[in-house]
Amino acid sequence: MERTSTEIVKAADIPAIETSADRGAVDSALAYLAPAAAAALGLLADAIKRGTADRESVVEALKEAAVHERFAEVLEAASEDVMDEAEDLYDFDVRLDADNFSGAASEVRNLFRWL
Repeated sequence: MERTSTEIVKAADIPAIETSADRGAVDSALAYLAPAAAAALGLLADAIKRGTADRESVVEALKEAAVHERFAEVLEAASEDVMDEAEDLYDFDVRLDADNFSGAASEVRNLFRWL
């Protein structure tokens, strides 16, 4: 049985999600975004495991929402930030960090091509 995203959310019935930001572990106005995104994905995984959501519907919804593109954009932004802060653009360690972020962004995009 295929369910809409609204039905999946209603089936979750989660009263609250505590994150590391709630516990004071991270001091940033954006600290709530990453744990909230991770929690949302966790809810989708849990819905599939409990049988309250069809795996194909969830994967298609993730693809339609371009979750992989948004995640890749975060990694690309991190890569650009590493290079922007670099004092020496030819420093191997700095370039390696930037390349790792950029490579991870490419891999995230590639993963969704297989689905």
